[in-house]
Amino acid sequence: MYGATHSLKVWQEAHELVLRIYAVTKTFPKEELYGLTSQIRRAAVSIPSNIIEGKARGTAKELQRFLLIARGSLEELKYQILLAKDLEYMDKNTYSDIVTQANIVGKLLNGFIVSTKQN
Repeated sequence: MYGATHSLKVWQEAHELVLRIYAVTKTFPKEELYGLTSQIRRAAVSIPSNIIEGKARGTAKELQRFLLIARGSLEELKYQILLAKDLEYMDKNTYSDIVTQANIVGKLLNGFIVSTKQN
């Protein structure tokens, strides 16, 4: 099942978002390691993880539930990166790049949610 999920565009973009989040959070202050850094990483990883878990469940209802959880994690992540920018843990360009990637994931995720409701 992982192989099939791995080929989904939404999963690929969510995975790319996770990689970007890990790269940028490496520069966060060490005192945030168990605070904001950990929270941001957890929220980011939750997105592709829930896509995979939902697909693996095998029913449209379960997939729908996990896609909604992924969308919730994405919104949580968006706030956390705003906070990181406002705390000056990342510059505005980095923030803008991550928001752009998060918005791509959001559009794909919303489209996937709609398509699962129709099937």
